[in-house]
Formats: sequence, C-alpha cells, structure tokens
Amino acid sequence: MEVILKETIDTLGEIGDVVKVKPGYGRNYLIPQGKAELASKGNLAVLAKRQAAIAARKAEHRAAAEKLAATIKAAKITISQRTGEDNKLYGSVTSGDIATALAAQGVEVDKKKIMLEEPIKNLGTHTVPYKAGYQVTAEITVEVVPEESEQ
Repeated sequence: MEVILKETIDTLGEIGDVVKVKPGYGRNYLIPQGKAELASKGNLAVLAKRQAAIAARKAEHRAAAEKLAATIKAAKITISQRTGEDNKLYGSVTSGDIATALAAQGVEVDKKKIMLEEPIKNLGTHTVPYKAGYQVTAEITVEVVPEESEQ
C-alpha cells in the first residue's frame, strides 16, 4: 500500500514523501491518525501542486532544528548529585534531569529526543547527543559534580 505522508515520521520519511507501508499499518494507524493519506491519482496530483509549499515548510522546520541545535550546543549543563564513598553517585542522571537542566537555562527540549544510551552513573563531563530532527543532531555537554554537603 502506498501512502503520502502528512508529517515527518522518523522510521518512514518526511512530509510529502510517497512511501510503501504494510496495508494494516496504513489503514489502521497512519490514515486514521491523520499522519498519511492514500496515494491515489487525485491525491498525487494535489501533492504535485503543493510541492513548493511543502519544500518551504521543510526548510523552515530544518532552520528551526538547526537553531535549536546551535542553542543546545552553546549550553553547558552542570548537575549536582549526592555522592557516597569514592565519589560514586547514589542515583543517576537521566534524560529527564538533562531536559530539566536545559529548561532552567531557557531551552525547551523533548526528553525523548535526548539519546542517552544509559543513565550517567559517574562524575565528570559527558557528551550526550540530542536529535533535533530533520537529520540535525546536537551534542549536549553535561558536567556531573558532587553535591555540596551542609555540615
């Protein structure tokens, strides 16, 4: 079954792409959710007329993703965590913690797009990739420091 994507889906393609999908996936998920429409002759003709608008929208989204990536790359995050003996962390630093720290600096990100393979469990400086979209990635520099104890 061929469908025309109405929005970018990471596993399939970008807005306006004509892709082949399994019939059940297209019929039961993509079309009812409004993420795609059937690639009929009429819809393909309408798509050809809208190509310029779609290209402009893609360029706009890509520029926004690149701007976000530049903002993220410029941000330096310091997260303080409780430590025990030998400076081992009691907990770990997760993508949620990183997203919260970025939000505190005025950079709103989706924590699901922070590509942290596993939580950070040791002190030091770590580089974490962020998938901004439209093949644009940025690297977040996260410094984990011990929390100052009040004694």
